[in-house]
Amino acid sequence: MARSQNSFIKKQKEKKKLQKKKEKQEKKKERQENNDKGGTLDDMIVYVDEFGNFSDEPPEPPKAKDKKKDDKKDEKKEEN
Repeated sequence: MARSQNSFIKKQKEKKKLQKKKEKQEKKKERQENNDKGGTLDDMIVYVDEFGNFSDEPPEPPKAKDKKKDDKKDEKKEEN
């Protein structure tokens, strides 16, 4: 009689184990479907302006300075 009880208990344990595993997979699937965290990369990017303020929009490109000044600096670097 002890033998039949052992096999019955083993079967019951296996059923419980499979049931828990199934429930765990269902919870995992539900969490993945209802995930509100993160998002697209564009939503996560924040820009900082020259005053240290945060904004979602990229800053305007800096205005071009006199090319003559920049050319002179480049020539001096090449000479050294």
